[in-house]
Amino acid sequence: MNVYKFDEERARREQNGQERGPQPPSAPPVFNLPDVIVWLGGAMIAIHVLRTYVLPLSWDNWIIYLFAFWPAKYAAFSSLSPLDMASSVWSSVTYSLLHGGAMHIIFNLLWMAIFGSAVARRFGTMRFLVFSALCSIGGAAAHLATHWGETAPMIGASAAVSGQMAAAIRFVFELGGPLGAFRRSDQGAYSVPAQPLADCFQNRQVLVFVAVWFGLNLFFGIMSGPVAGQPASVAWQAHIGGFVAGLALFPFLDPVPRRRI
Repeated sequence: MNVYKFDEERARREQNGQERGPQPPSAPPVFNLPDVIVWLGGAMIAIHVLRTYVLPLSWDNWIIYLFAFWPAKYAAFSSLSPLDMASSVWSSVTYSLLHGGAMHIIFNLLWMAIFGSAVARRFGTMRFLVFSALCSIGGAAAHLATHWGETAPMIGASAAVSGQMAAAIRFVFELGGPLGAFRRSDQGAYSVPAQPLADCFQNRQVLVFVAVWFGLNLFFGIMSGPVAGQPASVAWQAHIGGFVAGLALFPFLDPVPRRRI
């Protein structure tokens, strides 16, 4: 067989997938985060940039009015217009997409990247979104119960992120978990059985992370700018509501079987 025919046959085999040379390594992803975290974080940033630098103040005020969480609307619910009634329902989730300043959103995105990513890898996209929305509702309910009739709006993803952290501490520090000893492969680390709830709060790492989370919330909440003419304040009750909701909802949405004792 001459060289020409040899090269011709080899080219035909390569075309049919029978012979391939070494392939160049694929480029690593720009963000080593689950897609849902990247897209959700990107949406929050885009909304904030649009509100801050693109839309006129009157439009931004309408966005805050329709999508922030206003306890005052619930106190006057029976006399609201249909649009206000509807906004008081969807705002229990949409308030978590709005932020009061750059520091506020950066803080929430950083913690969502840490704990939200772990939960997203364990739950999958749809479970994660449903879980986060329910934690937002839990935070809104706690805020409403303690601020009934208040005329200041509440915004920020802190309640949802608090719920994500509550879910993450159930498994990230476990033996073989993402932050635990004897860490498994990337896939297996997120499928370790969750530890019992009582054991979580006997774990020093868990207590430190929870304390740091709430301490930094206080700092960044104070540093945030005013919203709709109201001075910034920390919605502690909403953070606690989201955290408790995360603890309560985790067993119902966790796809990994519980550990047998």
